[in-house]
Amino acid sequence: MVMKLLYLGSSLFLVLALVSVVVSGSEKGLPILSFDEGYTQLFGDDNLVVHRDGQAVHLSLNERTGSGFVSQDLYLHGYFSASIKLPADYTAGVVVAFYMSNGDIFAKNHDEIDFEFLGNIRGKDWRIQTNIYGNGSTSVGREERYNLWFDPADDFHQYSILWTDSQIIFYVDDIVIREFKRTASMGGDFPSKPMSLYATIWDGSDWATNGGKYRVNYKYAPYVAKFSDLILHGCAVDPIEYSSKRCDSTQSLEQLSTSITPSQRSKMDSFRRKHMTYSYCYDQTRYKVPPPECVINPQEAERLKKFDPVTFGGGRRHHGKRHHRSRASRSEASSI
Repeated sequence: MVMKLLYLGSSLFLVLALVSVVVSGSEKGLPILSFDEGYTQLFGDDNLVVHRDGQAVHLSLNERTGSGFVSQDLYLHGYFSASIKLPADYTAGVVVAFYMSNGDIFAKNHDEIDFEFLGNIRGKDWRIQTNIYGNGSTSVGREERYNLWFDPADDFHQYSILWTDSQIIFYVDDIVIREFKRTASMGGDFPSKPMSLYATIWDGSDWATNGGKYRVNYKYAPYVAKFSDLILHGCAVDPIEYSSKRCDSTQSLEQLSTSITPSQRSKMDSFRRKHMTYSYCYDQTRYKVPPPECVINPQEAERLKKFDPVTFGGGRRHHGKRHHRSRASRSEASSI
């Protein structure tokens, strides 16, 4: 309780400041930090390479190791973003992660907010996964998985997290793909302690692609994930006292908003209708009753039931012809 009171003031300041303009993919006016200004290497030795005078970072995975970096500061709420280009060709078993965590400080009750990119065999698309843990609630995975309307290995795209004391919003470019609201029934399971921002690439062969059926093939190494336009926009928190370490009052925080416009919500609904392939809220094999924070959307439930009747509907899997999703063109983004 004492620690919570110490950083409550800075948290309240930031939340009150996030109330003006809706976040967009352009992040107009938000400061982009160079690598040396905001980050430090986490692991990987020379598998991490800084380019363009610190404005871009390449993370590599080879037979020897993966690599990663972490923010120099802890943050309590804010907006965190990176432009990412993923490895191409055969990427089965490869995991690229852009996430927030405090597991190094709170080993038994850590918080986490994840973007995870899961590689695939040649000719199959990368999949994107979001997940949320609070207070060590890893037994209640809150995963959602999606296909994308573009190939994330073709070019850079912006992936962003907005985190306040009441909700978490995930963005791909200017599209809201997930809104997660805090509810009283969650108790302490909502992320509420200061976290660092991480970016990593690593070998997830045991689970990442078809439950481990397809593994990393180092014949195609090195796998290189490219990061640029790195944004850390929040109040830094002292790692010892958990009080406000630095709030940049010269850079207005009023450029962000906790609200979603009707247009954004319409695009989010369209994205989820077309591209969401898994949500823990509808997984009847894991939860006979959905976790209390879940808001069931009948249309989502019906579509996922048709997509996977065993997981989402308690039915039996039919082994007929398999229909694979064809890759959509970039023009589809305008219809999301």
